[in-house]
Amino acid sequence: MPSRPRLTPAIADVRRAVRGVLAEVEAGGARDGGTQDPAGHPVADLLVALSGGADSLALAAAVAFEAPRAARGLRAGAVVVDHGLQPGSDVVARRAAEQAESLGLAPVLVKRVEVGADGGPEAAARTARYAALAAAAQETGASAVLLAHTMDDQAETVLLGLARGSGPTSLQGMEVRAGLFVRPLLGIRRSTTRASCTDQGLEPWDDPQNDDPAFTRVRVRHTVLPVLERELGPGVVEALARTAEQLREDTSALDHFAEEQAEELADHAEAGISLDVRGLAANPPALRQRLIRLAVASEFAVTLSRAQTLEVSRLVDDWHGQGPVSLPGVTVVRRGGVLHFEAALRAD
Repeated sequence: MPSRPRLTPAIADVRRAVRGVLAEVEAGGARDGGTQDPAGHPVADLLVALSGGADSLALAAAVAFEAPRAARGLRAGAVVVDHGLQPGSDVVARRAAEQAESLGLAPVLVKRVEVGADGGPEAAARTARYAALAAAAQETGASAVLLAHTMDDQAETVLLGLARGSGPTSLQGMEVRAGLFVRPLLGIRRSTTRASCTDQGLEPWDDPQNDDPAFTRVRVRHTVLPVLERELGPGVVEALARTAEQLREDTSALDHFAEEQAEELADHAEAGISLDVRGLAANPPALRQRLIRLAVASEFAVTLSRAQTLEVSRLVDDWHGQGPVSLPGVTVVRRGGVLHFEAALRAD
């Protein structure tokens, strides 16, 4: 066993961030027992998604230190996803797995995935990666997979959402916990994770794609954010992260109010769902539009764009006898004081 590194501010910051999340995982129910289930499969309470980069390596080291020290003790493993998109990716994956094992994480799984083409290379790789992580969690019985997204990643996500005009859903960035996936380092800068690795004598792998300007996120990271920092002064990353947090709080509150209103305004029928026009009109636009999106999503599993939502909203606040609004798989028509959302008839 290597000697324990001196506790530095960077190591302490990453461990502190991890410690808070592990307390939540433990409260969710860590299991008693050994390292295998009755069928002989390896088990873990949580897994670290490890690429070998500085962020995930710092996270893995912190989890390896903190998990055994949790009140009941947590079994922490790791999963390495090999996308197979670069020459030697299998070597990189093996090295990351060896680093995880040397830190004391167990079990350590390596998942090779096939990356498709839907949505472009970045989206396709992300889809394949998350599917592999979910499969690893199911295989080991882990209740959480820890991802190493940092405050810098959050700021980049907010800027990308702003550039696309994606609205508050994108601008609120990534959540600390979204189902199975947990992001303990959203309050930690990327420079801190790299310093943590250096302080512990850990050698991260630097993915060449992280410097490839062909990727939009790389251009935001290496060009856009530095320009903003230079022209507006330091603290842009922190400000963007704060904005995301505030938007998540506001969005959560508005969604809660919309769900309460929906119980009063919605009428479910065999053909679909209806909303009272007077009740919709009494709400401010932010709530009215949420009610429309909620009705369509809950009844037809369709997510509306802002343009589609506004078109439906005009049946409420700009009504002059216009005909039905056609949405993907859904038709919305106003009859008297009621908006009717019905499944669209398919042409055979």
